[in-house]
Amino acid sequence: MSNYKQLSLTERCIIEQCLITGYSLKEIADKISRHVSTVSREILRHRTFIRSTDTKCANYSRCVVRSVCGNHHCSFECRKCASFDCSDVCPDFCNRICPRLGMPPYVCVNCDLQASCCYEKAFYHAQNAHSDYCKANSESQKGARISGKQLDTINSIASPLIKKGQSLAHIFSTHSEELGISRRSLYNYIDEGLLDVINLDLPRKVRYKKRRVKRSPTPDQKYRIGRSICDFNTFMEEHPDYGIVEMDTVKGKREKGKTLLTMIFNDYDFMLIFLLDANTQECVEEVFDCLWRVLGIDIFRRLFPVILTDNGSEFKNPYAIENSKQGLFRTRIFYCDPMASWQKPHIERGHEYIRMVLPKGTSFDRFDQSDITKLTNHINSYYRDTLGGRTPYQAAKAFLGPKVTRMLDLKKIPPDEVNLKPTLLR
Repeated sequence: MSNYKQLSLTERCIIEQCLITGYSLKEIADKISRHVSTVSREILRHRTFIRSTDTKCANYSRCVVRSVCGNHHCSFECRKCASFDCSDVCPDFCNRICPRLGMPPYVCVNCDLQASCCYEKAFYHAQNAHSDYCKANSESQKGARISGKQLDTINSIASPLIKKGQSLAHIFSTHSEELGISRRSLYNYIDEGLLDVINLDLPRKVRYKKRRVKRSPTPDQKYRIGRSICDFNTFMEEHPDYGIVEMDTVKGKREKGKTLLTMIFNDYDFMLIFLLDANTQECVEEVFDCLWRVLGIDIFRRLFPVILTDNGSEFKNPYAIENSKQGLFRTRIFYCDPMASWQKPHIERGHEYIRMVLPKGTSFDRFDQSDITKLTNHINSYYRDTLGGRTPYQAAKAFLGPKVTRMLDLKKIPPDEVNLKPTLLR
């Protein structure tokens, strides 16, 4: 169930349709994965009342009020007057509400008496309910949630004492019950200028500088439209036969200079590692263009049907990755949620093997692609329990085919020669 989250417009629309269809509150709650009390409160708070055509007051039968219209010489009881409508002039007018509205589903749907009913009617409309919620939520964030009289009482107690040099801690030790608010609220009221004192009157507050919160500019998220992790999950449900390739980068010393572009075929834990001159979009696109040119259309599309990566700046041009320079579609790319590396666990585990040979702080500037291919072959020749005691090379050999292994210079390293220590590339 969704706990401690406000209902969305979509959920409210489901509630409206289910009420019309005749679902019980329990069935509606199960449908939107909420507690039944959440659904009942939602309907009671946001239902819309429509006045009945019969404008008689709920107290009509026992009402003896006279001269509500201001004519004190009138001898009629107001309920019998034909000149005025009680609902327009009487301050005590009370609508006639159907007793059934006090019971689930709290609205007039599927009621067999609706056609002949003279009571005020209630309906639930999702759009109206959502608008009411948004308006109430906005209003709740404006100003102090306290009456003017209460604010005057707080001001009369706190302001004179603060002007005497007393701290809020001292004031609350003796007047907390009279104030009726928390110390934090009183600080807020002073900060908002609602009392006769200001921050300068507080003994210690002005000594401390307000901490500056570093706010990074909101990144452009257009590249994620249609490519989020939710879109990825939906796509994979529709195409379960597609293989997934996770992609990331491994940075060298101080994140400058040459960088490693890493890809892993999830079904086989088989890694491809490419050396980039810099951690830029252009260098990533250059690798994809090279693979597209060397492998050919059919092999490339078979190997890389779906790519899942993070939100690094080097991957934020999805069109250039998904399409060749001639505009031919070649793959689909999706992005994990920010700060959610666990959504691509295979590539993260693969990086552990790279760091065994190239620890953090190691510069990659002295290497060329032949060195990185050597590292790739040793990693892919390492036996894994997760693969049933096989190496990634053995698991992926049939999938890759001899043509791919030859073109990318991929080969198996004899078991006793596998080296995953820094000495491998010295």
